[in-house]
Amino acid sequence: MARSKTVFVCSDCGTDYPKWQGQCNHCGTWNTLSQVVVGNESRRRGYADETAALRVLGDVAIEEQSRLSTESNEFDRVLGGGLVPGSAVLISGNPGAGKSTLLLQVICRVAGNESTLYVTGEESLAQVAMRARRLGLPQDKVQVMAETNVEHIVETWRSCSPRICVIDSIQAMYTESIESAPGSVGQVRESAAALIRQAKTCDTVLILVGHVTKEGSLAGPRVLEHMIDTFIMIDGVADNRFRTLRSSKNRFGAVNEVGIFAMTGRGMIEVTNPSAIFLSRSKEVSPGSVVMVVWEGSRPLLVEAQALVDDSVPGNPRRVSVGFEQNRLTMLLAILHRHGGLQVGDKDVFVNAVGGIRVEETSSDLALLLAIMSSFRDIPLPQHLVCFGEVGLSGEIRPVPNGLERLNEAAKHGFKKAIVPAANAPRKPLQGIEVVGVSRLSHALAVIEAK
Repeated sequence: MARSKTVFVCSDCGTDYPKWQGQCNHCGTWNTLSQVVVGNESRRRGYADETAALRVLGDVAIEEQSRLSTESNEFDRVLGGGLVPGSAVLISGNPGAGKSTLLLQVICRVAGNESTLYVTGEESLAQVAMRARRLGLPQDKVQVMAETNVEHIVETWRSCSPRICVIDSIQAMYTESIESAPGSVGQVRESAAALIRQAKTCDTVLILVGHVTKEGSLAGPRVLEHMIDTFIMIDGVADNRFRTLRSSKNRFGAVNEVGIFAMTGRGMIEVTNPSAIFLSRSKEVSPGSVVMVVWEGSRPLLVEAQALVDDSVPGNPRRVSVGFEQNRLTMLLAILHRHGGLQVGDKDVFVNAVGGIRVEETSSDLALLLAIMSSFRDIPLPQHLVCFGEVGLSGEIRPVPNGLERLNEAAKHGFKKAIVPAANAPRKPLQGIEVVGVSRLSHALAVIEAK
């Protein structure tokens, strides 16, 4: 039996210490160190024996490997074009978001062309087969096993040599090299390290399913995010049928790519025209609503921004933001007061991105301020209006990347007028849409109030 040693590992950053201490010196957090018994053999072992040889970078041969398609255009988009052999992909999300359903669909569809292995540690094989039949998926060539022991999984892995291996989930796995319960910091780290080592050695695509905490972050040690090649989060709430896949780390493609899916009785169905699902607006024109064009990954999306300004009954004004950053909303309200002349300090302000999408870029600033102004002054904005632009602290409207592509997307969906930063206004008129370039917030508000 391999000798083992006891270390204390920080659950936030993964740094280990020979003895317990109250604060982690690396990340500065308190009371995050937990005792882990680690096998020396697993800590010394590398991916393969030949990888330890000293080489000159210019002499390393580069082999162009073709990516493996997941048979889903939206999933391939988030991955950067498909699965890379020998890579480790981590998919996480809230319970019921559709992680297991999506991966079961992928495994069943690619099993006709590639050898696959689906390892479940939380369900029985009968439950997996029942879900596959309910979704109407092909099951003849899918290899499955119910196991939580990493050593047994690696042994089976070597015998069947799959091109794609799914582990559902990493928190349910354990290795015999350390003595702790499954799901602990040490077990998650060592189990993931053993599986990733096997994937690199066999040139197999490894897909890990991870749990999340109640705050929505990845459960387990933060070092797990550094060990894998691609990290994908599935966003979606129980009362919303749409799910968004967003990559926050990708060594083989662009980050912040977004894939849109719809959760149906037949599984996760990809949405080919995402802008259409976020534009299901009411035919009745009402104040506080405007369409903005945000850039997600490598494509534009049209999303409706809503705002509601109301009297604060208890005398303590609230700022509620759904889909937008809370701190940025507070900053924009201060800009609106200073450079727009609208005092909403004694009002409740609620903003919402329709469709459950999370907007992270600053191009939504102008749309939010126009929606707030519309609700505050009870002025409905035209249904055919679209806008985008970043607003600075001095009230200037700053340009955003890919302005022409955003305008073309708006024109394609029938919008007739756009309010954009002056630097994003095209030199030549665009067919079917009138573009108004503004350089100050006061100018944009004057354009709206003049109609």
